[in-house]
Amino acid sequence: MFFEIITLFPSMFDGVFTDSILKRAIEGNFISVSFLQLRDFSDDSHRTVDDYPFGGGPGMVLKPEPLSRAIGAAREKHRDSDAPVIFLSPKGRLLDHRLVTELCRHDGLILLCGRYKGIDNRIRENEIDDEISIGDYVLSGGEIPAMVIVDSVTRLISGVLGNPDSAAGDSFFNGLLSPPCFTRPEVFKGKGVPEIMRSGHHERIRMWEKQKAEETTRCMRPDLWQRWCKANGNETSDAQVQKGYTLH
Repeated sequence: MFFEIITLFPSMFDGVFTDSILKRAIEGNFISVSFLQLRDFSDDSHRTVDDYPFGGGPGMVLKPEPLSRAIGAAREKHRDSDAPVIFLSPKGRLLDHRLVTELCRHDGLILLCGRYKGIDNRIRENEIDDEISIGDYVLSGGEIPAMVIVDSVTRLISGVLGNPDSAAGDSFFNGLLSPPCFTRPEVFKGKGVPEIMRSGHHERIRMWEKQKAEETTRCMRPDLWQRWCKANGNETSDAQVQKGYTLH
């Protein structure tokens, strides 16, 4: 799978793709990442890519001409793929596990990183296939959201993670947050690992983890909990959590 990133600041990505899982994914040819510098598509000697907004007001707006040329170059480079052009924007669809799974089905993604006040709306209307937001807040640009998308999508590509079961144990994979996890030492600052986690009884451990995942989701993300209950026709787990039901 490829990621083509249109950005004014490609150097922001240096550390992200040279360490850990993403580095191994690139070296293993599971993914490829390349960049188009937006200024390279400007048509003046100053490499201008922004201008003042019509109607006045603070901030600058990315001009349509260099944006259109950059998007056109990206589409031509990957003309044999089904890659959508995705604008990273606070106005976009909220990124969640279901959307990450949807993105993973493509051959690749063309990610447009906005800057300043935004992009000319004629580009949004005519040359963008999708808009995605990583949360209800504003960042300085789309580079960090692009990093988030590359990382979250890459984790779901078969073979990327050393243990194929790792992704299945992540939060959101089955609609719930992940349960608590522990490692050695067995006692740390007077607090021990739950006995059931040391029992070796895999079925009871699985039941305990499921219950804790439900408890954690209900307490920390009631919106996810309600969605999970509705999707699973679940009525008993909610009552169990309210009663403080626990496994030992």
